[in-house]
Amino acid sequence: MEEDHIYQIIGILRKKVANSKSPVTTLIAETSKDPFKVLISCILSARTQDGTTIQASRRLFGIADTPEKMLKLKEWELEQIIYPVGFYRNKAKNILSTCKKLVEEYNSHVPDEIDELLKLPGVGRKTANLVVTKGYGKLGICVDTHVHRICNRLGYVNTKNPQATEFALRVKLPKEFWIEINDLLVSLGQIICRPVSPKCTECPIEKLCDKIIVTTQAQSGKGT
Repeated sequence: MEEDHIYQIIGILRKKVANSKSPVTTLIAETSKDPFKVLISCILSARTQDGTTIQASRRLFGIADTPEKMLKLKEWELEQIIYPVGFYRNKAKNILSTCKKLVEEYNSHVPDEIDELLKLPGVGRKTANLVVTKGYGKLGICVDTHVHRICNRLGYVNTKNPQATEFALRVKLPKEFWIEINDLLVSLGQIICRPVSPKCTECPIEKLCDKIIVTTQAQSGKGT
């Protein structure tokens, strides 16, 4: 993939996926402007469909929307509130541990630095970058499976895992695209550039894609 193609790709995706449904963490960030809610919704969203995450987040924030209020809940109560998100028992434990750490070590304030966020239970680089970008509007690159897969499929990077992709993008991707790359590629990945049988004939950036490790494509009108 040629270096200047990334500008064309971003420009096309801005137009084509502008009306797509935003990821749940983006929706929460846009409506609440609260880094704490972004953090908790990110924890809830792991291996969980957006529809389930948004419902669980709304239930939970209707009851507890600060670290102090969250700590008033028993672990079993929190489990019931967030069910059926994936791994809800582990997430309930991590949420309470995170809230305890926020209260005791951060004066109930969610950190705005990735290294500090990574000290919180259940927080990995994806969540830390999402909180920094969506919660605080600071530069960061959130790389999930969609971003990792598509950047490699395009031929823009050659990496083995999402963390390696993040570090590669921090070197290569123009900073003006850092925050929005996640939303653009997640929307593309959910609908068209799927892990198996991507809909290449329907992809707006097909002509700019190297199609790395694309062995089977969905036929037009099929595989939906």
